[in-house]
Amino acid sequence: MATIQAVLRRKPNKAGLFPIAIRVTIDRKSSFLFTGQYIDEKFWDSKFDRVRKSHPNSSRLNKLVAKKLSEANDRLIDSDGEGNDQSAKKIKNKILGKSKVDFFLACELFLGNILGRKKFDQHYNQEKRLNVFKDFLGRKELPFIDLDVSLLRRFEAYLLYERKVAPRTAINYLMLIRTVYNLARKEYHVDDSSYPFGKGKIQIKFPESEKIGLNKEEIILLETARDLTVAQQNTVNTWLTSFYFAGIRVGDILKLKCSDFKDDRLYYRMGKNQKIVSLAVPEKAKRLLYLYTSVQQHKNDLVFPYLKGTNLKDHKQVVTRVKTITRNLNRRLEIVAEKLGIEKKLSMHIARHSFGNISGDKIPIQMLQKLYRHSSITTTVNYQSNFMHKETDDALEKVLNFD
Repeated sequence: MATIQAVLRRKPNKAGLFPIAIRVTIDRKSSFLFTGQYIDEKFWDSKFDRVRKSHPNSSRLNKLVAKKLSEANDRLIDSDGEGNDQSAKKIKNKILGKSKVDFFLACELFLGNILGRKKFDQHYNQEKRLNVFKDFLGRKELPFIDLDVSLLRRFEAYLLYERKVAPRTAINYLMLIRTVYNLARKEYHVDDSSYPFGKGKIQIKFPESEKIGLNKEEIILLETARDLTVAQQNTVNTWLTSFYFAGIRVGDILKLKCSDFKDDRLYYRMGKNQKIVSLAVPEKAKRLLYLYTSVQQHKNDLVFPYLKGTNLKDHKQVVTRVKTITRNLNRRLEIVAEKLGIEKKLSMHIARHSFGNISGDKIPIQMLQKLYRHSSITTTVNYQSNFMHKETDDALEKVLNFD
């Protein structure tokens, strides 16, 4: 007797999400056809073998499950008609052989997985890049056999010379395409013979990026700035707060609450990797933060007012608001830089580079790793190498100083 059923496999991925699969069982032996979709266990209705309506993409996911169930049943009926004994594994292989997964269908599954993990910022960026690729192609379907080295070289040239993106940005596009391709190889057994990445093909190599931060004199200009509008001054204060805490990312700065400060320390959870961070509050930061925390009425009030009125439990809404706010802050910083005669590009992210620039080689690399909240010290070494110039400067001077 054969049975075909949609199930949630009990093997979570690194994010703690479980894969939706189609289980084909014949003679008590089962084989699993994976859909490529992962969800939180709470969203699976084991009684009706479907995704609960409370999941944001339940309709699309259930349509996909229904389609896979239908394909499996069709193959099972065909096998019965052939009069041959079929194992669960053979039925699975026939289903996979019949299913034609093109690149953009795999993209939908990839984006759905990101949404399932509530990575709304990442979903926004990746969906935008995939739409650029789709517009470049001028079509909505792309068989994997057509996704070859030649096509990717043309797309890379289009990005660099027509859209005029930075080399690092072009690499991000190629990385995304490779990630989707690898998903299809794993979940849908797409043939590897046309795989366009690897030695002698498309190789992902990150170009060196220039990181330039403000120096001490330029920081002092911001600290002592006068004749700024209220909005500009608040923006400078937000930037300085980030700088004083070794370059806290803008999304985390905007979500700081008064309750995050206890016993002259800042405690907060990083939005990027959910790490808990604890830092002493420097004297400069205390004086600046007092301007905001002293007027708040409740300990759960936000330090800075930018996200006021935003539902902080709605991750998608927060991501959208943070993007808009960051753009506005960066525009004001450009105006402030022009007023103060700062020629370097000034943005919220430059606060992190500025801390690195001033720290240079004065602080042990292990301590910088803690301040930057890097998981790997290699990341810290690579990052800080952008600002450590003393040894090379001294060496250059020794060679040239032969008077």
